[in-house]
Amino acid sequence: MYRRILVPTDGSTLSRKATRHAIGLAGALDAELVVLNVVPRYPTAYFEGGVSLESSQVARIEKQWAEQGQAVAAQVQAAATAAGVKAKAVTMHADLVAETILAAARRHKCDLVVMASHGRKGLKRLLLGSETQHVLTHGTIPVLVLR
Repeated sequence: MYRRILVPTDGSTLSRKATRHAIGLAGALDAELVVLNVVPRYPTAYFEGGVSLESSQVARIEKQWAEQGQAVAAQVQAAATAAGVKAKAVTMHADLVAETILAAARRHKCDLVVMASHGRKGLKRLLLGSETQHVLTHGTIPVLVLR
């Protein structure tokens, strides 16, 4: 049914629930798992009076974030491998998380996305946005959402 499953993770408690489920599902279906961590770019100050860092400081921070992101993805990959599931850890740098998830699904030819949602409603959802909602409405492949 599903041959390659994408599971985005940020290492949070809710995200870990989704990765455990994705590993179990991939194992049951004999599918491959693509573990994705999206690393944000360091925000630069565009307004006068904003704090700005030297480019070497920004590069150091971005490198640290990338290493942390790769560690999160690698940890899930190791758990999948221990469960007998073929897995690949991927880290992508972007500010638009949902778009990056969709791009990764296309790039790695995934046929299912398994991801977590906080289940926010009303004003909180409007103010905080929903990466999961964006993936659901703009994607072309099935999305399994866990709360």
